[in-house]
Amino acid sequence: MKINRGTILKSIAQPQLRTDMPDFQAGDTVRVDVRVTEGTRSRIQAFEGVVIAIKNSGVGRSFTVRKISFSEGVERVFPMHTPTIAKVTVLERGRVRRAKLYYLRDLRGKAARLKSDRSRIMRETAKTKAASSAPVAVAPVETTPVEVAGE
Repeated sequence: MKINRGTILKSIAQPQLRTDMPDFQAGDTVRVDVRVTEGTRSRIQAFEGVVIAIKNSGVGRSFTVRKISFSEGVERVFPMHTPTIAKVTVLERGRVRRAKLYYLRDLRGKAARLKSDRSRIMRETAKTKAASSAPVAVAPVETTPVEVAGE
């Protein structure tokens, strides 16, 4: 009997995948809210920057976010499906022609800016408007006559 290891691994990994992650690409500016535990206390810390790389797929998928903090470049790699990420918010869509933006490490100031992708923003707003304006089925409400005392 032959065992298909791929289907077994997929069945184990499937419940671990997060479905609440927004769709983002390299070049997008995102805010990642991370759960930080210090001793017995837990808080949420925001890390805001440009996505410079997205690696792998499935459970092992990760993305790298780069920001400039006190004139020093800081990069952080986040696993996509980790429970330590509370929320990812896409702040701005960037227009780039590469999948990996490692060249941003060598650029400073205005040279490191990315163009905004207005067409992706417009398509997303059109999709959300179409989804929100979809007709909602309303069940008919049955009314019963109410007797008023004293008639």
